[in-house]
Amino acid sequence: MTTMLDRLGHAELEIVGRITPASNQTYLARLDGLAVVYKPIAGERPLWDFPDGTLAHREVAAFWVSEYAGWHLVPETVLRPGPLGVGMVQRWVGPDPLEESSPEDDSVLDLLPAGPVPAGWLHVLDASDAVGERVQLVHRDLPGLRRLALFDVVTNNTDRKGGHTILDSDGRIWGVDHGLCFHSDDKLRTVLWGWAGAGLSAEEIDDLTRLLAACAPGAALEVALRELLSPTEVEALRERCRRVLAAAELPRPGHGPGAGDRDWPAIPWPPF
Repeated sequence: MTTMLDRLGHAELEIVGRITPASNQTYLARLDGLAVVYKPIAGERPLWDFPDGTLAHREVAAFWVSEYAGWHLVPETVLRPGPLGVGMVQRWVGPDPLEESSPEDDSVLDLLPAGPVPAGWLHVLDASDAVGERVQLVHRDLPGLRRLALFDVVTNNTDRKGGHTILDSDGRIWGVDHGLCFHSDDKLRTVLWGWAGAGLSAEEIDDLTRLLAACAPGAALEVALRELLSPTEVEALRERCRRVLAAAELPRPGHGPGAGDRDWPAIPWPPF
């Protein structure tokens, strides 16, 4: 991993093109033959609830939390200078965007007609489509996706859309776009509610215990996060870990650690 972080942090960065659907300036770039995502701080859109110029820092913090918890869900991510100023640079995951590749069934979220949930999928919510037909939002039932759901709870992710989750050709789950994490107020919004209320496994308890120890004052992760988040946000991360461990279950919408107040929507829009 260190070698990859060194490449991301020091190789010459060349912009290939802009990724237009993103709400903030996001670029596809190359460095040392590697496809990466580059998000300059100067291109971050001001938000009412997050301090200006902090989204790239939060993306890097998300990577380190995932690493120290032992989840390895976030591609290698660094903060570094680039052609448009200092920003976040993250290894691209999935098919190379500049090479032809055959389509893959890599969706983790789907909208299905009302009825029994297919094997391998979990129910999120019921709704009506544009013509009034009953439908249901579902997501896959995968161990890596469940780890990502737990990651989102402790990082207080307020923007876990289906498109921010990648299932690669090896069947591995990746989470991307973590600029809206780590707020000190409860703001969890996610499509990954299929395990709501499920008890934590022994492995998940071990992971959270490891993470809590790593972000204790003076511990390695806490030292790294000091450069990326406010002291209040680091303490809020510790408190969410404590609360999840005490509850010993994944929260339900509107309840539990990081679930937000009753007026805060539980699912981002659009969910995909």
